[in-house]
Amino acid sequence: MGTASKIALGCGGLLVLALAVLGLTFVGSYNSLNGLSQAVEAQWGQVENVYQRRSDLVPNLVATVKGAAAFEKDTFTAVTEARAKVGQINLGKAPSDPAALARFQQAQEGLGSALSRLMVVVEKYPDLKATQNFRDLQAQLEGTENRITVERMRFNQAAQAFNTKRNNFPTVIIAGFFGDRFKDKVYFKAQAGAEQAPKVAF
Repeated sequence: MGTASKIALGCGGLLVLALAVLGLTFVGSYNSLNGLSQAVEAQWGQVENVYQRRSDLVPNLVATVKGAAAFEKDTFTAVTEARAKVGQINLGKAPSDPAALARFQQAQEGLGSALSRLMVVVEKYPDLKATQNFRDLQAQLEGTENRITVERMRFNQAAQAFNTKRNNFPTVIIAGFFGDRFKDKVYFKAQAGAEQAPKVAF
């Protein structure tokens, strides 16, 4: 075998090796992104789950308060309308669109604000606060609000892990080949005034 043949064979071997390394890098990056994306989707499901739990509590809460506070129609209407707005927004998969997540957050914050106003109404009716049914709903609502905070935090952590991996080199190049499939995930942002503890008065 001549020198030229040996050089050609060596170059061919290096090319095959380089292609194999690139292929493994591509597959590894894709699989890693896919796994992290699925983790974000699963955590988004948990976020939706706890928000749905809060929404499901509203009819029972309104019905319980209505019995004792029949004249507070404006408050009940505000809660019902806020709940309806929440029900109209369905983001499906974990959001990659900042505007869509902002609409979702705004609707959820509207419901939270309406519920806070409802709880202020309750202060006028001490007999209502003393009933077991109301106390049970109060405990469920407080627990749900705590879960919402925890699940949003976990979602942000999962989104950060995905975004960090996605934007590392060379994964950022590989992610670009797949268009929106591996688009950056959006984070929940704190509500204005969130540095102050929420006032849920019962």
